[in-house]
Amino acid sequence: MVMVMSDTAKYPLDTPLGFFKQWHEDVHCVFGRDPAAHTVWEILLTYSGVHAVLIHRISHRLWKANWKLSARILATVAKIFTNVEIHPGAIIGRRLFIDHALGVVIGETAEIGNDVTLYHGVTLGGTTWHKEKRHPTIGNNVLIGSGAKILGAITLGNNVRVGANSVVIKDVPACCTVVGIPGRIIQTKGTKIQNRHGIDLDHHLIPDPVGKAISCLMERIDELEAKQPVITEVISEEACDKCEAETICGSPKKESPVKLAARY
Repeated sequence: MVMVMSDTAKYPLDTPLGFFKQWHEDVHCVFGRDPAAHTVWEILLTYSGVHAVLIHRISHRLWKANWKLSARILATVAKIFTNVEIHPGAIIGRRLFIDHALGVVIGETAEIGNDVTLYHGVTLGGTTWHKEKRHPTIGNNVLIGSGAKILGAITLGNNVRVGANSVVIKDVPACCTVVGIPGRIIQTKGTKIQNRHGIDLDHHLIPDPVGKAISCLMERIDELEAKQPVITEVISEEACDKCEAETICGSPKKESPVKLAARY
């Protein structure tokens, strides 16, 4: 029997969930964030990001039970088959969705809230070798674009959006949009949840400050080039009168023998 879901399955956040109900949420949350998902069986069989999250639920329980070697082995097996590396010590909230799931890395002390979406190439990495909190804390309803790097023991507030390939190394307040290297806050309001499933997926609408700056520079260059003929004409008329080096305007003239003798 083919099971088709049209909405994201959610249990109240204040309700503790058992192991299998967590799995149920992890699978069914995909329908609200990926229009390419059609059936539960399709997700279970083909979504490597879902596989990585489901296996992490097991390895994290082993880690907390002090079966650390078993947890690391299971996490390594998951990495081999899914190309997603999640340390079993990482704390992951409910309904995490890793879309396309290639090259995603989540470090040991990372903490992820509920309803977070990660795209391929995302790294939640550390910046120190000391055994302490060294990985980021991600709030609820956060979307992190492809290739973004969130580094260090920083905090991203709720409803934050991070643009593709950004490198974030400082705290980001709630309801902000961050882009660039290093990450810069470019929008602090207007980040509204428009998706009916409660997830803002419009990361393609994030403003591009670099592109805007380049556009302004190109316009300025066009203005200067439009003035170039006038400037060139003025320079060509005055250059020969003011130039001290004849070689700039043309080949040097040969001096007469009389002038050469006068120099000596």
